[in-house]
Amino acid sequence: MALLLIIGLTWIPIISVPSAQAVVEPELEKTVLDIIRQHPEVLIESVQAYQKQQQEQQQKFIQSFVSELRSHPQTIIADSPTTGPLTANNILIEFSDFQCPYCKQAYETIKEFIAAHDQVTLVYKHFPLSSIHPQAMAAAKASWAAGQQGKFWPYYDALFQQQENLGNQLYLDIAKNLNLNINQFERDRHSQQANITIAKDMELARKIGIQGTPLFVFNEQFFSGAVPLSTLEAALLP
Repeated sequence: MALLLIIGLTWIPIISVPSAQAVVEPELEKTVLDIIRQHPEVLIESVQAYQKQQQEQQQKFIQSFVSELRSHPQTIIADSPTTGPLTANNILIEFSDFQCPYCKQAYETIKEFIAAHDQVTLVYKHFPLSSIHPQAMAAAKASWAAGQQGKFWPYYDALFQQQENLGNQLYLDIAKNLNLNINQFERDRHSQQANITIAKDMELARKIGIQGTPLFVFNEQFFSGAVPLSTLEAALLP
């Protein structure tokens, strides 16, 4: 196995060591550290070059994402829940987390916006921030399971309206109130397919560069946070 030092965007071999050797030899470690200490600017330049490369790749993906959404929305939307036809002139994509307080705030605005504009189709994408919201993933899976019985949107409403009570009991209570088949609901929310579907949404969010929720994509514009109603109104297409 060759130990490499990155110089700019070029990987320079320093020394070869047996691939089975898991621990770096002290002398080798000292050599690498000495190089870095003597040329810290090289390391900084390398990191900056890498960050620039990542930003450029992300920007290219965003451009491709927007173009695909405009010309072939079904490719981007896939099996995500929608409130209307994908032929609508105004497709609003929401990346959200059911335990996020800003998402709940945005939920009220989005409900008002959709009710006032029947030419807008809302698309929901899961982006549960489990590291800070312990119930986010469980709520996402429960909503997906409700969607398998055609009840995603009423379940979505109930989760945001009772956000302070998120937990297993609430997920079951909502399912019962919506007259879902509980056995199927339980199977679906604990299924591998639920994990796969949510993971796909999260991967898309990461490629776009989303770091927080909510985020909305509307007519080639990106809006983060609890977006004001007036902002959405201004982005409407005739």
